Amino acid sequence: MTDPVNVDPRVIDAIVQSQHATMDPQTVLAEARGKAYQAIAQSAAIAVQDAADALRGVTSLATAATGAALSQYLATGDPRFLEVLPQAREMVDGAIEDFSAVGTAAARLMTEFPAG
Repeated sequence: MTDPVNVDPRVIDAIVQSQHATMDPQTVLAEARGKAYQAIAQSAAIAVQDAADALRGVTSLATAATGAALSQYLATGDPRFLEVLPQAREMVDGAIEDFSAVGTAAARLMTEFPAG
């Protein structure tokens, strides 16, 4: 039976080498930079997804408003219902611009942020 107080020097050496490999300041710094980059990338992706959801919502709203306005125009012949059409288009155009701006900002952020 081996003495529990005496540890094989190879085991101690392996533990010391593992500590040096994982706790070396350069290793810790590189890992921290990598984690920061991943966090920024995830945040940028979520921002783009949110912008896409907003664009989808505005498009749905504009489509519904256009359909309702055309239905009322066809039923009544009143041209004031046609005033909704350019407004609905402006809503969609604004949402497209917002989506584009968010996507451009996210892409720029990812190219400017150091990867590690």
